[in-house]
Amino acid sequence: MQVKKGDTVKILNGDDKGKTAKVLQAFPADNKVLVEGVNVIKRHERPRQQGQKGQVVERPMPIDVSNVKKA
Repeated sequence: MQVKKGDTVKILNGDDKGKTAKVLQAFPADNKVLVEGVNVIKRHERPRQQGQKGQVVERPMPIDVSNVKKA
């Protein structure tokens, strides 16, 4: 895998095509990378403590390394 943490990459496919962003984490065993601000999904989280409210959290999900190119 040619892409490492901290590299700046350009997105080649998907909804975020054309964006340039930084790699936050690489998963070489799965051939996936976590890119900042790309492939962001919303997850509903339940309250963890008494009196705390549940919330909707946006989290980036990994994308396949074949869909990115070093910028």
